[in-house]
Amino acid sequence: MDVLIVGSGGREYSIGYALKHDENVNKIYFAPGNGATDELGENINIKDFNELARFAKEKNIDLTVVGPEDPLVNGIVDVFKEHGLTIFGPSKAAAQLEGSKVFMKNCLQKYGIPTAKYIETDNLEEATNFINQMSEPIVVKADGLCAGKGVIIAKTKQEAIDAAKGMLSGESFGEAGKKIIIEEFLDGYELSVFAVCDGKDYVVLPAAQDHKRLLDNDEGPNTGGMGAYAPTPLINDELYKKIEEKIIKPTLNGLKEDGTPFSGVLFIGLMIVNNEPYVLEYNVRFGDPECEELMVLFDSPVSDMLFKAATGNLKDADVKFKENTYAVGVVLASKNYPYSSSEPAEIIVDEIVHEDLKNNSYIAYAGVSRDEDGKLLATGGRVLVCVGLGNSIKEARDRAYMLVGQVHFAGKKCRTDIAYQALSE
Repeated sequence: MDVLIVGSGGREYSIGYALKHDENVNKIYFAPGNGATDELGENINIKDFNELARFAKEKNIDLTVVGPEDPLVNGIVDVFKEHGLTIFGPSKAAAQLEGSKVFMKNCLQKYGIPTAKYIETDNLEEATNFINQMSEPIVVKADGLCAGKGVIIAKTKQEAIDAAKGMLSGESFGEAGKKIIIEEFLDGYELSVFAVCDGKDYVVLPAAQDHKRLLDNDEGPNTGGMGAYAPTPLINDELYKKIEEKIIKPTLNGLKEDGTPFSGVLFIGLMIVNNEPYVLEYNVRFGDPECEELMVLFDSPVSDMLFKAATGNLKDADVKFKENTYAVGVVLASKNYPYSSSEPAEIIVDEIVHEDLKNNSYIAYAGVSRDEDGKLLATGGRVLVCVGLGNSIKEARDRAYMLVGQVHFAGKKCRTDIAYQALSE
C-alpha cells in the first residue's frame, strides 16, 4: 500500500520509519515532513485539507495517518472521509477530547471516569474563590491547544491566582486560555497509555513513561517531552485491567452513545495514586516522544493495525510486540529550548561502527531542515530523538545514550536521566 503521513515531527518520522520497514508498504508521502523524512519517502507541501485529499486520490493513496493534534481538531479526518478516503484518526467532534480540556473533563465526569476534582471557568473571581478553598499545589490548565505548555502546577495559592489571571486575560496563551480548568494536584506517578481504536474495538499498546521537565530530576519548566521509554515496569496486569475497565471502555462506550465514536489513538495521560488510575488528560494522537519508542516495539506490521483501525476492522488485526524488548528515547534539544528559538546549527552524525549499536538504535528526526547544499540543520526546539533497544531498560538506555554521543550540533542539550524511575526501582 501507499501511505500519506500528515505532520513534520519526530512522531511522524518514527511512523514513517516503521512503515519503511513494513513489507506491506510501497511508497510513503509526508505532508509536509521535515529535512530528514525525505530519506524515508517524498515530502509534499500541501496545507489545504481538500487539496491534500485530492492529491491522495490522484496518487491512489491507500491510507493516510495523521500525526499532530492541530489537523485532527480542525477536521482533516472529516474532509478526507467526504472524499471517500481511508484515514487514521478521530473526527473533528471526537478530537475535542484534546481540543478542549473543558470538553474532556466534562466527558470524564459524565462517563464516571476517575479524575481530579476541578472547576471550569472563565471568571477570575470564581477561579480565585475555588483556589482559596484548595490545598497546595494547585493545577491550572488552559482550555485550548498550547503545544503541551498550557498546564501550570502552582506551588502557592497566589501563584495559582496569577496563572489563572494570565490565562483569562489572554496574556499567557491567547484565545486558548480564555476558559480554564482548575483542579486538585494528584500525588503519584505518571504513565502514558495508548489505545488504538476503531470506534468499537481497541488494542492497548505497551505503557510508556514520558519525561516532561527540561532538566534532570524532573526540574525546570514543562516541555513537549525530553524523553520516554516503553514498556514501563511501573504497571502490571491488575493496573492494565483497571485502566481498561474504569477508563477505556466507559470512554469509548460514552462517546459512541453520544454519537461521536472514537477512531484513532486515544492517548491517556494517567496519574497512578495508590495503584488506582486517574485521568490527567486525553490526547487524540500518538504522544511525542512516546511514539518514537513504541513504533520499534511492534513485531507485526504497523500498517495492518492502522489500516484495520481506520476501516473498522481492528478485531481482525493480529497485533504483536517484541518479547522482552525495551526502547528508551532521549530527546536532543536546541540551545534555547523551550524559551526561544535558536540559531540553525549543522548536525553531524558520526559513522556508527559498533554493529550492536547499529542494529539496536535509530534516530527519529524532528526539528530539522536542509540547507541549499543538502546539509542537515537543527532548526527546531526538539531536534531529534536517539532511541535505543535492548533486552532490559538499562541496556536500551545505555544504547540510547551511546547514540547521543554520536550526534553533534552547536548548543545540543539533553537530560541524562531518562528512565530513572524504572531503573531506581
